[in-house]
Amino acid sequence: ADLAEALAKKSASVSLVRRSGIANDIILRGQKKDNINILIDGGKIYGACPNRMDPPTSHILTNNIESVEITEGPYDVENFGTLSGAVKITTKEPEEGMHGEVSLNVGSWNYLKGAATLTGGTDRVRAMASISRESSDQYEDGDGNDFAEQIENYDPTSKGRYQDKYRDLEAYEKSTFMGKLFVDITENQELKLSYTANRSDDVLYPSSPMDAIYDDSDIFDVQYVISDLGIWSRELSFQYYNSQVDHPMSNRYRLSSGPGSVNEKTHHLETEMQGAKVKNSWDLSDGTVMTVGLDFSRRNWDGAFEGKGMAAKIDGFVSIDDVDTDNAAIFVEAEKNIESFNLKLGARYDDTTIEPAGTQPSNDYSALSAFAFGTYGLQDGLKLFGGVGRSARVPDARELYLRFPTAGGVLIGNPDLDQVINTEIDLGMELNAGSLYIKPKVFYSWLGDFIVYNDSKMMRRFDNVDATLYGFSVDGSWNFTDQIYLDFGLAWQRGEKDKAQPGQTDRDLPEIPPLKGTLALNWEYLDDSLARAEVVAADNWTRYDADNGEQELDSWAVLNLKVDHALTKNINLVLGVDNVFDETYAVSNTYKDLTLLEGGGGDVILMNEPGRYFYLNAAYRF
Repeated sequence: ADLAEALAKKSASVSLVRRSGIANDIILRGQKKDNINILIDGGKIYGACPNRMDPPTSHILTNNIESVEITEGPYDVENFGTLSGAVKITTKEPEEGMHGEVSLNVGSWNYLKGAATLTGGTDRVRAMASISRESSDQYEDGDGNDFAEQIENYDPTSKGRYQDKYRDLEAYEKSTFMGKLFVDITENQELKLSYTANRSDDVLYPSSPMDAIYDDSDIFDVQYVISDLGIWSRELSFQYYNSQVDHPMSNRYRLSSGPGSVNEKTHHLETEMQGAKVKNSWDLSDGTVMTVGLDFSRRNWDGAFEGKGMAAKIDGFVSIDDVDTDNAAIFVEAEKNIESFNLKLGARYDDTTIEPAGTQPSNDYSALSAFAFGTYGLQDGLKLFGGVGRSARVPDARELYLRFPTAGGVLIGNPDLDQVINTEIDLGMELNAGSLYIKPKVFYSWLGDFIVYNDSKMMRRFDNVDATLYGFSVDGSWNFTDQIYLDFGLAWQRGEKDKAQPGQTDRDLPEIPPLKGTLALNWEYLDDSLARAEVVAADNWTRYDADNGEQELDSWAVLNLKVDHALTKNINLVLGVDNVFDETYAVSNTYKDLTLLEGGGGDVILMNEPGRYFYLNAAYRF
């Protein structure tokens, strides 16, 4: 159901930040939020919630995805703000002829999803439409506790508990639509139009004091591509995208809202991201491929509180005051093959202005990003690669300007924040020796003015700190036969602040997951059928930012089983069980950068992962 959860199972370098049954967040190689770039068909979308209830990955459904490419490091100059990595999502495209798919997915805790896709057309005009609807009850952890019971076990007196009449609410309902139209205007001109709508209702976030009443997003994308214009243009492309998110979160279902929710308070936020990019590629006489482009974007973000009854005193309080983040950039890339050596070079210059509507100060930033990345083939199947890069990302409106209505309006953001600079070195090798494929990598990153949360402060709770982040990863596969093979992954990171934050002593960077590994045995017993046994495991958290709410987490390991069976040429069945042994464990820590439920002693609630989960997916394709 959830892209973030799927990526965390697939890649050892990706860790999950559990927020709910869906709409979870990811950490990529020790980085999260705006430090990694999430792109959907080349366009950007941001969540509206300052508490990360609606991260970018939550606005696209897995049944609409064709592929996901993960880029680690500052090796992307085409897109604004790729600090330490990027997740590039490509959605499905319309096809010629007439094709379709109807699917039904059922699972534990009354999970139910229906989806349908229809695509067709000629070689000149092609269209596609996809719809889906899904819902689920609250999942239960390995001890059999649902969302409401996890809160009660954490603190039986917490005002964050669900009211009795809401204890058995569904965890979420979600409906989506995606439509596309591709037109080949001439043999060398193509127009691509795309629209995606997401409508999520009553999404429960048990570890937070509020739930999402709804979370709606609309994503528009237009691309126009002209190829073979002459020696100075192999491909010229234009793209415009616009994404909008509407997100009210409320304590309506919690005891804190009072009897009948008479004292309900709502934090209603909206964001809009729009951008345009022009890019031209051509070939030089020596075989070098050059690309030059212009990139423009504007993000608007605003939010305010609404209150009833005793909470009416906060009604109309502005939390994020209509902030515009305007960026303009020019970028250039070059790629050249010299016998067995491939060299890629890139540079980007950004000019960014952040302007709030209220009395808080505006901010201006400029940055030069650049990278060099080389790959050298020593012999058949063996490559060495390495790169050095520098990139930047500006603070967002939450980090700069967020205010809470407590004590007349506490400024949580810090308007004096500098932009973050990442300088990084990556080295690795790739070996494809018949039955064995392996790709080990190491990296070392110097983070200048990295933005972190400071729980010791009463206001201006975001600091700039210098830090280092380093680690390694290994990915690969080993074929025993043509039908039976292993795939595996291992990743480890360590992050340290150069100095402790003001008022604190802990130098550990937050949200740096421990050693994590994946190992799966696969059996392709028919041409289109696969049986898979998968182990995903992680070490315990021994290094964590205790001064800012993180805590030691136990190590864990789970076994997942799946059979993907082609019943006929047109009918496919997937039967599986996750967490076979019904383990109780947690994967994400309690960094107070998020507003989470706290007990009387200041301890933060730790949310457990789902227990044993059975599922059956059936699809008919034509």
